[in-house]
Amino acid sequence: MMKHEKLCLLCIVLVVAGMITYSCKNNQPNPKPKGYFRIDLPEKNYIRYDGACPNHFDYPEYAIVLKGKEPHPCWLNLYFPLHKATVYFTYKKVNNDLKTLTEDTREMVYKHTVKASAINETAYADDTSNVYGIMYELKGNVASWVQFYMTDSSEHFVRGSLYFGMKPNKDSIAPVLDFLKKDITHLMETTSWN
Repeated sequence: MMKHEKLCLLCIVLVVAGMITYSCKNNQPNPKPKGYFRIDLPEKNYIRYDGACPNHFDYPEYAIVLKGKEPHPCWLNLYFPLHKATVYFTYKKVNNDLKTLTEDTREMVYKHTVKASAINETAYADDTSNVYGIMYELKGNVASWVQFYMTDSSEHFVRGSLYFGMKPNKDSIAPVLDFLKKDITHLMETTSWN
């Protein structure tokens, strides 16, 4: 065999050995990220809540209003059976204690800072309907991702908080959370008082 042929054969052997070595490295199994089921969200249509309580609002037709019992008949729950989520409403009459009511709400929200990576506050004001409030959006794996309050600043105060009936995992419920957050915003925008 000639020197040139030996060199060519050596090159071929090295190329084949390199290809085998490279291909073996890429055959190692890679863990796949967790996947979540696709969530089909219903079309948004709203119903007016005009119960015996002083506050009235529009809520989505795929939710159920569960009325409170004595001694708090206006403590409502807005239950979303499809998503196993509930917005808990606490109604209180303002008796020269608006500052205390708003500060209590703020304290309850900020108790979540142990788990929350951020808390965003969005102020809401509608002078025509005399409705004012703040929506708190909590980031991270917290128990309640959305909390809010609404008031007319003189007589009525409503506090609300959204909870899911499952272990907190923001990644798995992110589409539903965004969907329900829009419903809560709509609820705040359509609130009126007796």
